[in-house]
Amino acid sequence: MWQRLINLLRKLLLRKKKVRLGFYGSTNVGKTTLANRIAMDLVGEPVGSVSPIPHETRAVMQKEHVELKASGYALVMDLLDMPGIAVKVDFRDFMEYGMARSEAQARAKEATRGIVEAIKWLENVDAALVIVDSTEDPYNQINITLLGNLEAKNIPLLVVANKIDLPGANTRRVREAFPQYPVVEVSAATGENMEKLYDELAIHLL
Repeated sequence: MWQRLINLLRKLLLRKKKVRLGFYGSTNVGKTTLANRIAMDLVGEPVGSVSPIPHETRAVMQKEHVELKASGYALVMDLLDMPGIAVKVDFRDFMEYGMARSEAQARAKEATRGIVEAIKWLENVDAALVIVDSTEDPYNQINITLLGNLEAKNIPLLVVANKIDLPGANTRRVREAFPQYPVVEVSAATGENMEKLYDELAIHLL
């Protein structure tokens, strides 16, 4: 208990005036939905648009000066909603959603540029949320690589097991896959357990 208090006091003394918080993860795990939920809760404005089509977010979307008051502390954040990370982007995947070939090719190029931009931002974020879909196997190449890069750069992070409102959600599997990281289970769509996430943000990112 005392060590935790000492750590919190140390963070309060050393914390930056503002935290640039990156939202990272694969495509369609709920990054923008979560960023919108936080922004709407705290400032009443969304960050970006949401779509079932992969790579709806193809450039970093920002919402600046979002103040969170939780656990007796105030944390000011710039929310950075990153494009979804993917091993490869195939324009033919977009054609399955009814896009013309030329539109699909253009979207694929934009998505690829967005992935590169998101990775470059690893040099500029102060903290990160790594969002995973709790209905799917979390132990994949993208999550492992993301977490490894963040850890190598000493960037504080939380793993967010999203979509707990859906059938098949298995948050235990997420915790077992990444036992070395703090994990918070939420539903960005319904707002379930968001207060727990806010508390963890205040504790881990101050």
